[in-house]
Amino acid sequence: MNTKRNTVPEIPGAGDYLIASKTCELMSLQYFLQMGRLVQCISSLVHGLQRERGASNVFLGSSGKKFQEERKSLAVESDRLKREFELALAEIHEELTGHPVSSRLLNQIASALHGLEGLGELRRCVVARKVTAESATEDYSSLIHNLIAVVFEAADTAVDPTIAGLLVAMVHLMNGKELCGQERAVGSAGFSSGAFDRALSERMAHLIEAQERCFEVFAGFADADSLSLWQKVSSHEREGEIERMRRLASSVGRFKDLDPELADQWFKLMTERIDALKQIEDSVEGCFHTRCIERFAAAKKSLAHQETLVASLDTGGAASQPLLVLCNSGSEGSTGEAFSSEGMGQQFGRSIFELVQEQTRSLQKMTDELQSAKEALEDRKTQEKAVLLLMKHRKISNDEAHRLLRKLAMDQGRKLPEVARSLISMADVLK
Repeated sequence: MNTKRNTVPEIPGAGDYLIASKTCELMSLQYFLQMGRLVQCISSLVHGLQRERGASNVFLGSSGKKFQEERKSLAVESDRLKREFELALAEIHEELTGHPVSSRLLNQIASALHGLEGLGELRRCVVARKVTAESATEDYSSLIHNLIAVVFEAADTAVDPTIAGLLVAMVHLMNGKELCGQERAVGSAGFSSGAFDRALSERMAHLIEAQERCFEVFAGFADADSLSLWQKVSSHEREGEIERMRRLASSVGRFKDLDPELADQWFKLMTERIDALKQIEDSVEGCFHTRCIERFAAAKKSLAHQETLVASLDTGGAASQPLLVLCNSGSEGSTGEAFSSEGMGQQFGRSIFELVQEQTRSLQKMTDELQSAKEALEDRKTQEKAVLLLMKHRKISNDEAHRLLRKLAMDQGRKLPEVARSLISMADVLK
């Protein structure tokens, strides 16, 4: 005779899922607290690679006569920063892969690591002068782009609006600084040769415009201290000298014999600007870290409070009359959902109702505040996708595709993201 009893699993109640909701929020904040160190390491590694790229450009442009020792020491520093990035990634590996937040983020990390594997070979080609300065710039830029894209994908997974906003500011500042580094390379090439042809001049113009767009988005999401630093950089007397040299670069045909010594002045000015932008990056990263700590502490306190409230509710007796609980989702036009409280104490039902409503309002507020950050990220993704479509269908370069997209927006009197979305939608129709 089988005497084994069939045990009925305990059915979780509303309070259990309410606590689970708070716990999920806490886990997300803990994840970004750990992600902060990875973002910091990426920022430092990108800056190290930008400095190494600049020294390699000068080394190649001078046929190996300049910056030989500087390039070596900067390569050693980049390797140290690369190791710190790898260690930070190892620390968060379990959280990233155990409960994947985003497949796009994991794929982008894979791309960044794969690109870094080729760094040694790139350096050997630079030392042997088997590559041109332009080719080396492209290879270094590809490495840097993959690293910045990791921060972009991390920002896209943020669910807390204050954290998401700071990551949006961070990634646009990093992109603006990277474009500044590319402008330094293009300007160095032009000033070193004593003249700017139309292609170089147009490339400079594109990089300047792209920087301005990045810094505009950054300013919209940056914290007060970082924004103050940005204003100081923008008003520095160095910016006036950079603008003067930019005008020389854009004056195609007017100045046929520029003094090659201007290349050293240009490189110095732009390097100072890039270093100043790195200080702003550090400020944003510091604010991001502090914000994660504050939000994590607040969420932890809120969870403990919620657990105490749920545990203290009277679940002893059934309600003398069933209680109908209406829960509004918080969105406009919502009719809400109805839950019967039959089988639970009336006071318990009312308390759960209040707690659920409070959590619903909190989540809706976070969603509303998160919207602008998500839109900024989505606009960037949409524009990049439109640029790739133009490159493919028109058989043109990245710069030409960006210029064409801007021209279409100007001719139609519309914003870039709107034109980009129209292009993508047309491409989908024509498939």
